[in-house]
Amino acid sequence: MLRVLAVDDEVPALEELAYLLRQDPRIEHVSTAHGGVTALQDMVQMIGTGERLDGVFLDIRMPGLGGLDLARLIGGFPSPPRLVFVTAHEDCAIQAFELEAVDYLLKPVRVDRLAEAVRRLESMTSPAGDSAPEDVIPVELGGRTRFVAQQSVQFVEAKGDYVRLHTVDGSYLVRMSLAALERRWAGSGFIRVHRSTLVSVRHVSEMRFDGGRVMLQVGAETLPVSRRHTRQVREQLVRQFQDRPLPSGAAR
Repeated sequence: MLRVLAVDDEVPALEELAYLLRQDPRIEHVSTAHGGVTALQDMVQMIGTGERLDGVFLDIRMPGLGGLDLARLIGGFPSPPRLVFVTAHEDCAIQAFELEAVDYLLKPVRVDRLAEAVRRLESMTSPAGDSAPEDVIPVELGGRTRFVAQQSVQFVEAKGDYVRLHTVDGSYLVRMSLAALERRWAGSGFIRVHRSTLVSVRHVSEMRFDGGRVMLQVGAETLPVSRRHTRQVREQLVRQFQDRPLPSGAAR
């Protein structure tokens, strides 16, 4: 069960968010704070009393202490709670994910999107030793939300302020930086092969040399590895393939 804090400088928005959170059976307790300064004071008090706080649902544009600045301060806590941004503004998504936000919800908040944010928050606050559910990226498609599973992503391309997720079924444009996604999926088998490309090792079927350059076969695509990343990519792929289980009766 989760204990969360909702933060907004507008009382009606704060009350609505708190109400929706309290309807979710996965949430044990919802505290509220009217603005960033009050939220910071409340969290410092919680730390002092040993009270557990799993997540903070916070607005971005607030007078005095905005959501992004508050998030940076929270990041300095000994055991910082996870962050979910809830805002009417689309232009801060990259900064939010660089701060390792669990999710980025747009107002007015939809019940299904809030439920997904809570699910992701719950998965990331699982007790040590539990197998954490796989990460997913929510993608807005014509008023619908599609959840792209991490394991389905073959490779990712940087596209300015966006990234394009390439899967077997298609590609999806998401507003976040490649650096933020690389940090988010660190340790999950994704490696940087180029300044603008991140590749899932599990989807690499072949590594070869072509004109002095290393090339990777990823699904139906052939992707070049930059010289800067060649050594790291080769070493990681060798380790990955050595760790893969062999078919029954096969020998290395």
